[in-house]
Amino acid sequence: MLDGYPRTIAQAEALDALLDEIGQPLSIILLLALDHDVARERLLKRAADEGRADDHPGAIDERLATYLKATEPVVDHYRTSGNLVQVHADRPVNEVWAQIADALSQVEARA
Repeated sequence: MLDGYPRTIAQAEALDALLDEIGQPLSIILLLALDHDVARERLLKRAADEGRADDHPGAIDERLATYLKATEPVVDHYRTSGNLVQVHADRPVNEVWAQIADALSQVEARA
């Protein structure tokens, strides 16, 4: 399991080459999709609840802009593989987990 990687096309291409070399392609790519306004609200709440200094509005906006510029193309890169499963992360935790578990079960059934 890789979490938060790859974040750029160059990293994705390097990962693809490595996995191809060792004969271990990605079985599934989970995209936890969340509207940026909801993400911003959650991060601001986390800052308030946990005292996270790195979750101030300017830093959040910068991270979201970086995601759009550098990471969103990675989503498009993997969407073409047919292994990308988009999970709607704005739902309650139990619904998000159920969607993830279902996607993982489908991968297991293919193996």
